[in-house]
Amino acid sequence: MPDADYPLTLLCHPASPAPVVRALEVWARLRQDGALALNYRLRGDMARLLIPAAQASNQPDLLWEHTCFEAFIGLRDDTAYREFNFSPSGQWAAYAFSDYRQRDETRVLSAAPQLTSRLFAGRLEMEAIIAPEALPPGASTLLLGLSAVIETADVVEGSHSYWALSHPSARPDFHHRDAFTLELTVSSTPV
Repeated sequence: MPDADYPLTLLCHPASPAPVVRALEVWARLRQDGALALNYRLRGDMARLLIPAAQASNQPDLLWEHTCFEAFIGLRDDTAYREFNFSPSGQWAAYAFSDYRQRDETRVLSAAPQLTSRLFAGRLEMEAIIAPEALPPGASTLLLGLSAVIETADVVEGSHSYWALSHPSARPDFHHRDAFTLELTVSSTPV
């Protein structure tokens, strides 16, 4: 599949119900310049969701403790992968892993993604564009796990819900390789 020109639905993990979220969708496509464009759309009761306020674009750790959108990107037959976190605040983080949850400290992913966040009545939209140099090199097909953590002020149902294209385990685990279910083919010749 060359890209997802239609919305992909992220599913809420059954262990983290989120009644204040109506839908969470993402569009993914590889641009002609080799960048990966991701467009997330969250619909729900924005007054009951905790959306981080705008801040300087930097690379803090632990963005996933609050509302943020994520992309896990790997290659077929390779245990290495990359994790990208995009906060509606404009902050971002990127990590390289050599294997399941094994950080590769020798790789520093410093190419800042282009982030645009827009908050409307009833929805939040987040666009993230990842530069080609931040993607795994030499790929003909990228395997993506697209996900999100949504924080709510509703403490009755729990404060965090976990969303992904697929939830292959009993507990939310975006690093699980079986969650990398979207395949995007990299064009070998520029159009």
